[in-house]
Amino acid sequence: MEKKNIMTYEGLQRLEKELSDLKLVKRKEVAQKIKEAREQGDLSENAEYDAAKDEQRDIEARIEEIEKILKNAEVVVEDEVDLDKINVGCKVKLYDCEFDEELEYRIVGSTEANSLQGKISNESPVGRALIGARVGDTVQVETQAGVLEYKVLEIQRSN
Repeated sequence: MEKKNIMTYEGLQRLEKELSDLKLVKRKEVAQKIKEAREQGDLSENAEYDAAKDEQRDIEARIEEIEKILKNAEVVVEDEVDLDKINVGCKVKLYDCEFDEELEYRIVGSTEANSLQGKISNESPVGRALIGARVGDTVQVETQAGVLEYKVLEIQRSN
């Protein structure tokens, strides 16, 4: 049985939009590039043709990847998230005990994780440690850099 891809509704919409763009726009664009490159004659030394075929292969691989993710998607309804404890779809405010600073993260499914946007996966070490924690709890996270300690200050809906 394949693993469920837990994601927020926003993440689902973003993937569906990307899939639509790949199928309706990018496929046509790359087909046109291949057609134009073919018209130049000898394909054995045609860099444009090779590049277009590589791009086509990348597009088809991404389409297949997104379709597989969506097939096994389990969407978290953020309005129904239990705010008593941390779960996917929550925004959490934490206190980093070592660096004496407040942090804010959104807990999302692994396909949506983006640390630069403050979105951490429920499958990451920090995400796994936080799932189920309540306000006031102190959570220890084992990482390659050592043990990190966070105190949960606040749990809210992420939307």
